[in-house]
Amino acid sequence: MKQLETDVVVIGAGTAGLSAYRNAKQSTDNVLMIEAGQYGTTCARVGCMPSKLLIAAAEAAHSVTEAPKFGVNTTAPQIDGKAVMARVRSERDRFVGFVLEAVDELPEQDRIKGYARFLDANRVQIDDHTVITAKRFVIATGSRPNIPGFFQAFGERLIINDDVFDWQDLPESVAVFGPGVIGLELGQALHRLGVKVKLFGVGGSIGPLTDPQIQDYANTVFGEEFYVDSDAKVSDMQQVGDKAQLTYIDHDGKPQTEQFDYVLAATGRVPNVDKLGLENTGIELDERGVPLADTHTMQCGDSHIFIAGDASNQIPLLHEAADQGTIAGQNAGRFPDVRNGLRRAPIAAVFSDPQIAMVGESFKQLNERYGKCGCFAIGEVSFENQGRSRVMLKNKGYMHLYAEQGSGLFLGAEFIGPAAEHIAHLLAWAVQNKMTVPQMLDMPFYHPVIEEGLRTALRNLNARLKFGPDIVQHCMECGPGA
Repeated sequence: MKQLETDVVVIGAGTAGLSAYRNAKQSTDNVLMIEAGQYGTTCARVGCMPSKLLIAAAEAAHSVTEAPKFGVNTTAPQIDGKAVMARVRSERDRFVGFVLEAVDELPEQDRIKGYARFLDANRVQIDDHTVITAKRFVIATGSRPNIPGFFQAFGERLIINDDVFDWQDLPESVAVFGPGVIGLELGQALHRLGVKVKLFGVGGSIGPLTDPQIQDYANTVFGEEFYVDSDAKVSDMQQVGDKAQLTYIDHDGKPQTEQFDYVLAATGRVPNVDKLGLENTGIELDERGVPLADTHTMQCGDSHIFIAGDASNQIPLLHEAADQGTIAGQNAGRFPDVRNGLRRAPIAAVFSDPQIAMVGESFKQLNERYGKCGCFAIGEVSFENQGRSRVMLKNKGYMHLYAEQGSGLFLGAEFIGPAAEHIAHLLAWAVQNKMTVPQMLDMPFYHPVIEEGLRTALRNLNARLKFGPDIVQHCMECGPGA
């Protein structure tokens, strides 16, 4: 067994791991990075980038379908599934290639392949070939799809989103379980590319939304386009020949039995920490076996072990993984000089159509923090009659903004609508800069733009905070359809 000693070991070479490695290197040259699987981040291989490639194809097809509404008549789009998937795979591989190039630039002696397991708080064993003794560790092992056991009844017809991006052609039909970010994005995209899609969920939730009114609106909007049941009753799951068969209660309360080419399980992800031997380290774990870590330092208790990215089970987004990796790497490199790192305002987006976005504190978090004291106000706007949105036939959307009573401090937002990914950035900057609603209303708004809908919601919120008058309907100084 090979024996090595070093200052810092980073377990995992994804977004968080690469960030941790580079930042630990700022304090010491003695950093080793361990990776068991293929190099290339979750985002590049099976996450945000290939999914957006599929969505881009779906948007192109949908724009042709919608063209007659503008008086632009054309034939129905002809979907070449093989060409669609060839571009998805090709561009996906290109993005992965960028990551691989970055990894190849790292010193070869710093990279070790294999599965790591803690022998104790200062030693990890890599497969059956190496034991490394280190002074500090960063756990950045990512996550994997969570597939409930009963889905195994579908046999080889069961897939996860990773499998979708290796398809050579589009199937005829897919049942999607899980109307969260992945399920909603892929389900709608496949539907727009001509695949028969039915999307099933449990409990009525859709996307990451927690605000009941925004949830209801989202369920209605997506349900108008394709079959969505976010609180489904499904039974009799099995593989029949080369099909997946299931029985469900439809919207009319009648049982339906259907067969699909595939069942896509988009039922969440779990941190890859269960095989690390964390019980040998002495650090405190939660009920799921995930290390408890300080969100500002990424330190596990007062130990020399840090955690970052999806493995931390905090916020599973690429930019958060990069930030956490930076904090964990810096602190592991200069330990015991542990410092708080920059944690940005929370921001999340779903690239459906209409898009979904959440910023700052969610409705659920605010209710838990403020209770029923009425200490926060809600401003709202519908995008259905918003001028610029109607011009583009993108006028589906509903927004809630939240602010603190008394101070007027802007706290967060949940919304569905056009350009949500861009509006979310404006709102996240407002949260991070601790702006009040009156200060936000002092910012410039051009005409005609979708952001005028945001201004309407801010004015509504300002009135409910009692900082200004009620909204003037049909305010012509704002421009028509503002």
